[in-house]
Amino acid sequence: MLAVERRNLILEKLQDERKVVVSELSTLFDVSEETIRRDLDKLDQQGLAIKSYGGAVLNENAGLDMPFNVRKKRNTRGKQEIAELVSGLIQEGEHIIVDPSTTAVAIVKALKSRKKLTVITSSIEVLVELSDVTGWDIICTGGTLKDNYLTLVGSRATEVINSFYADKVILSCKGIDLERGITDANEMLSQLKQTMLRSAKQRIVAADYTKFGNVAFSRICELCDIDMVVTDRKPDREWMDYFAEKGIECLYGEDHSFCE
Repeated sequence: MLAVERRNLILEKLQDERKVVVSELSTLFDVSEETIRRDLDKLDQQGLAIKSYGGAVLNENAGLDMPFNVRKKRNTRGKQEIAELVSGLIQEGEHIIVDPSTTAVAIVKALKSRKKLTVITSSIEVLVELSDVTGWDIICTGGTLKDNYLTLVGSRATEVINSFYADKVILSCKGIDLERGITDANEMLSQLKQTMLRSAKQRIVAADYTKFGNVAFSRICELCDIDMVVTDRKPDREWMDYFAEKGIECLYGEDHSFCE
């Protein structure tokens, strides 16, 4: 196993358990404890984990660029709930833009029963997910591959998006804050998502409850720039009052609320 593969597996374990122990990882991967310490040193240097005595804990800073394969395993149930809600908003024959997020992958999976859609995306993972779909028009933006994100970015990607005007854009984010708006961890991704927002009639943010109250590095837009928020848990009264005041529709899962 390559070192990078092992470190990604350690990150996945951190996502699930929030902490890891050197001796346990050594046994799990059949390598020396010194090798595991070097792995944890690397993750610590990248800001993905925080070393502690005998192991490490997950760095849960909202602004971090986690690898795609790690992010896609975070709150999978919540993403599935969001995907079902969003799928109910999409009509046959519509043109939609989806961003390069793990939530977007869950959404297109939920839409695959549709007979006809046009999907515009910069996401390699979305393209792979839809590779077996017939009767749809799948448009790839082109651009430069962004490491850790399985997405295409840059001027070519934004030019392609600018050439279309879709019925709906669906995007996710790292943070949603009443004062700071909607934010992401990476400036290039924020710029791409800004272009997507300008290229559709209805602007939908699909984000699980863990994103509320977080602020990441780069601003995508103000909250008032979107039309709808879709999330897996009902936001608390402050959020619902704000959405009502600004005319932002909010759809949420039925089982939980933020305050539980």
